[in-house]
Amino acid sequence: MKIFCVLFISLFAYSCLMGQTLELPAPQKTGGMPLMEALAKRVTVRAFDTTDISLQQLSNLLWASFGVNRPDGKRTAPSANNKQEVDIYVLLKKGAYVYDAQNNKLNQVTPEDLRSQATDQRFADAPVQLIFIADLAKRGGGSEEGKLNAANIDCGYISQNTYLYCTSEGLVTGARGTVNRDALITKLNLRSDQRILLAHSVGFPKK
Repeated sequence: MKIFCVLFISLFAYSCLMGQTLELPAPQKTGGMPLMEALAKRVTVRAFDTTDISLQQLSNLLWASFGVNRPDGKRTAPSANNKQEVDIYVLLKKGAYVYDAQNNKLNQVTPEDLRSQATDQRFADAPVQLIFIADLAKRGGGSEEGKLNAANIDCGYISQNTYLYCTSEGLVTGARGTVNRDALITKLNLRSDQRILLAHSVGFPKK
């Protein structure tokens, strides 16, 4: 009986850990750098300071990238036929999460720090790694090539939003298609119809 109780408590604690969510503060939807100035200053950066960004900045970043900006659930970036098939996975020191835009929170996928597995050494110091993953099942019928093409286009809109928010906030970012896909597919428990499209490292400029 004692062994059973210990086992039950251990399993319960494990399930709570795996189901952990990170509630985000409401995104700040006003202020920031004027658009034309942000466009003029937008750059790709490959060297980052290790300083963490704030939870408020993370919330703002995710909302700007692909958050809900209308009561009908539509988003800050367009998607073909409004399928919203691109999910943002957020790799942090405390674990890997998937962004729930409708409820403005992060749902934990694993408590493991996967940031170093997502990137090469040039980007390794960034405190946040965003992984844009297409869920092709959300696109419905049609050829896989057509669905993937639409997802890649939609991902481009999100990526530009990420760049512009970071520029406006004084953060830096670098997008890349070179990602350790094999490792992340396993660690994030991705299905065969989920495809890793792009990664964005985000942080402060290296001092």
